Amino acid sequence: MELEERVAAAELAWLTLEVDVETLRVEIDNFALIHHQLLGPLYARLDELDALVAETVAARTGHHEDIRRAAEARHRVSELPDLDALFDQLPPEAPAAAPEQPRKVRPGKEAQRLYRELARRAHPDLTTDPAEQQRRAAFIARVNEAYAQGDARGLEDLAEEWSTAPESAPAPGTPEREGWLLQRLDWLTVRIRNLAVEQVRLENSSMGELLRLAPQEPERLLEELAEQLLGRAADKQAELDRLLSEATAGAAAGQNGGDHRRTQETEMFAQLPTTDAASVPADAPLLDVREQDEWDAGHVDGALHIPIGQVVARLDELPGEKLYVLCRVGGRSAQVVQYLVQQGREAVNVDGGMFAWEAAGRPMVSSDGRDAFVL
Repeated sequence: MELEERVAAAELAWLTLEVDVETLRVEIDNFALIHHQLLGPLYARLDELDALVAETVAARTGHHEDIRRAAEARHRVSELPDLDALFDQLPPEAPAAAPEQPRKVRPGKEAQRLYRELARRAHPDLTTDPAEQQRRAAFIARVNEAYAQGDARGLEDLAEEWSTAPESAPAPGTPEREGWLLQRLDWLTVRIRNLAVEQVRLENSSMGELLRLAPQEPERLLEELAEQLLGRAADKQAELDRLLSEATAGAAAGQNGGDHRRTQETEMFAQLPTTDAASVPADAPLLDVREQDEWDAGHVDGALHIPIGQVVARLDELPGEKLYVLCRVGGRSAQVVQYLVQQGREAVNVDGGMFAWEAAGRPMVSSDGRDAFVL
């Protein structure tokens, strides 16, 4: 009788903890999804603004460290995954589209109650028969799916379906009962320990720690985070506008011969050697400073490819003659030209980059032989 009670107490502790861990997992998964839906574009905008600010500073100064920081900032933007492409790679049986409105982070109390009851009645480990375990596992998978969606009605239907399910444990008083109880108690002990470890892991994950800041109002937390990100984006945009305004003012002063007190950096920015894509000689040495995926999509046949972050280390690979430097739109190439000019080399920035090159009808090739395009 004492062994029966110990097993019953362990089963209650196990089922309670499993419901808690599954609830936490669902909450974190849903929170992560909504976090990405609402805040993902804001994070991407901040990264883009960081890159633009760093590139503007590097274009003005031409300093090695500024160029390196700009390259790193641009790389952070370029390495962000294309989420639409990721969803396109899902297997055919995956849901075709996300729901129009983000689902709630926490399933309702009725869904939690139904889930707990079904777990107690239909869990595969409540039987020792392999065939019955397989049937229960398939059923519980349906229960978990309904719970993840917070579908209380679906859980009610599943509960009704299971109402006639047989139990497969050895009957009390039979010779096999004691051995089964001992094995069951050992398994429950291990299961409870593993669930406790998983609970700690989930709580300490990045999304888990965020969720703990407002466990009862996670949607409100996301709204507050969005407000903070919008504020940071506004500050960063203002910084970029100021830098561009200063650069434009400096260039105008250089053309009119006024403002002799302008800084050396602004003067160099105004005098940056530049040409349009249509004027680049057909046999001119070209340096493409874009990243590998951009180069693979479309580049000028015969151009030298050195990503901007590697230019300083590979300076000896550059030809000694006048070099025409290309990137996507002209920002990164301007940084490289500024640096090369400081090193005493003759370099010209191709204004508008590869977009201007393509618009001018200049020839391009791709790395895999397909139609070339500017990425």
